[in-house]
Amino acid sequence: MVREIIHDPVLLSRKSSSATSADMEIAVDLIDTLNAHLDHCAGLAANMIGRQKRIIAFCNGPFLIAMLNPEIISRSGEYETEEGCLSLEGKRKTKRYTTITVIWQDMKMKRHTGTLTGFPAQVVQHEIDHLDGVLV
Repeated sequence: MVREIIHDPVLLSRKSSSATSADMEIAVDLIDTLNAHLDHCAGLAANMIGRQKRIIAFCNGPFLIAMLNPEIISRSGEYETEEGCLSLEGKRKTKRYTTITVIWQDMKMKRHTGTLTGFPAQVVQHEIDHLDGVLV
């Protein structure tokens, strides 16, 4: 189900709790909501739809991917960039990494490790910041 995007910085600043198998509906809603905003959005975190769970969804080429409990375990190639956000007005400067390695669980709670580069890596870093209550 497509959900309303939250714009309240107080709610967006709260850290998210771990996702469990009981939270799959949130992952589905994130994918649906991201799909509805693809013309101007490349990723969403669960707190952006009012749920404080460690779940993100993002575009990786033609695929929309949900990650539960994502954690960046390595990063390289630091750079500075400006980012916008569907939940917040304007753009803000931030530091990102060209390449990241992430561990996460899929929608069947199977654990994965993968490396992302370029724009998908930037999007995942932005969404994980949301999960940690960091507003960018």
